[in-house]
Amino acid sequence: MDKTRPMSKLCPVAKKCGGCQLSNMNYQEQLSWKMSREISLLKRFGRVEEIIGMDDPFHYRAKVQAAFGFTRGGEVISGIYQSNCHRIVKVDSCAIEDRIADNIILTVRRLVKSMKIPVFDENSMTGCVRHVLVRRSFTTGQVLVVIVTGDRSFPSKKNLVNTLIEKHPEITTVVRNVNGGRTSMVLGDFNEPLYGDGYITDELCGCRFRISAASFYQVNPVQTEILYNKAMEFAALKDTDTVFDAYCGVGTIGLIAAKRAGKVIGVELSADAVRDAKVNARLNGTENAEFYNADAGKFLTEAAGKIRPDVLFLDPPRAGSDKRFLSAAVAAAPERIVYVSCAPDTLARDLGFLTANGYKVRKIQPVDMFPHTAHIETVVLMSRVKD
Repeated sequence: MDKTRPMSKLCPVAKKCGGCQLSNMNYQEQLSWKMSREISLLKRFGRVEEIIGMDDPFHYRAKVQAAFGFTRGGEVISGIYQSNCHRIVKVDSCAIEDRIADNIILTVRRLVKSMKIPVFDENSMTGCVRHVLVRRSFTTGQVLVVIVTGDRSFPSKKNLVNTLIEKHPEITTVVRNVNGGRTSMVLGDFNEPLYGDGYITDELCGCRFRISAASFYQVNPVQTEILYNKAMEFAALKDTDTVFDAYCGVGTIGLIAAKRAGKVIGVELSADAVRDAKVNARLNGTENAEFYNADAGKFLTEAAGKIRPDVLFLDPPRAGSDKRFLSAAVAAAPERIVYVSCAPDTLARDLGFLTANGYKVRKIQPVDMFPHTAHIETVVLMSRVKD
């Protein structure tokens, strides 16, 4: 696709969907806008390096999810919820989503229609197929398909799965998830493998990661590799370093760091994510990384005097970190802090706290993880100011 043209000229549903907030700009204009935002929020801490963009900023999303519904005339549709409302915009293909994933979702839509499988109705809370989620590994080629149903009934289940595999032999595993609640969440708690093992494996920065239906995993593998390699470069790890990995998720940053450091301690509030992290450690034969299910701030506070990290990685959600954790981090006094942020406004707030409490920003590197949207990832290196 032509990155010199705005998305609004390339995508027929760009304005109706609203998912690409910068659709009125071409790609170079988007990068300039993001740089301006970064500079306006972060220049008081130091020089902001030029944002790292994508050579090909299209079809980068390796995780694709579609809501299923029907029109007033009864036509089965699948697509994206329109911005600021719960109306489904019918999407056959999306300029930022993986093409293979989009084609699989289209096939499911056709099979649901031809097999007369009822689509879930959120008004009456009846019906079957509610969402379809597809994850594809760009490195191994493995594909996970998750079919979300409104309850445990699933007419023509075997027929649908067998036909889907026949039409898309690249599919590695199919999982049925059940979500019967009145919620905007896509997935429920119940998962049932219908074909394959229920997970796929991806490779990132020399490590292997197992990805299941509910795993948190970055959706842009090309830029994630750049982002995490930059984080490792900033950390300048030595084989004698002890690393604390806050908000560790499924262990991506921690396990990559473990290849360079002496010891890694990862902490995450989600029990499912910690379980995945431990599996991923075994998958990589990593023996110098430990993962704990706990609040990171509380864990650091209680470990004071027992754990003295040399390097602290933190990769919090968009809301950023909180004062409890940041205070614990300052008290732990790591030599270096590498902050991986997905929201420059909360990053600026947290950097303000850390720079007021003994740390200095050394490097700021934005990365365009989500082209055509307003989101920006940033890696920041901080070091402790000597007394």
